Formats: sequence, structure tokens, C-alpha cells
Amino acid sequence: MKELLLSLGAGLIIGILFKLLKLPLPAPPVLSGILGIVGIYAGGKILELFLK
Repeated sequence: MKELLLSLGAGLIIGILFKLLKLPLPAPPVLSGILGIVGIYAGGKILELFLK
């Protein structure tokens, strides 16, 4: 849980800094970015299952 909160906090700080500096956010578009992350995670887990 601590790891999740630290990740969220770091993301919030980076988002605020980028907005204050008027830079584009360092993230892909919302839905495609989320699907990409889910795909990477799922691919890793599926390969893990096949290798066992």
C-alpha cells in the first residue's frame, strides 16, 4: 500500500510541476495509455504462467 501511495504522490507532484512550467504532460492519451499499460502487465503475467 505504501508503494501505491508513493507512486500516486510522485505522479501528482510531476503533474503539478509540468503544468506550472506549462509543459505537455509526460503521459500518453488517457484510454490508449491505460490500455497499453494493462497490455504490458498482462503480457508479462501470461508469459510468467507459460514459463512455469
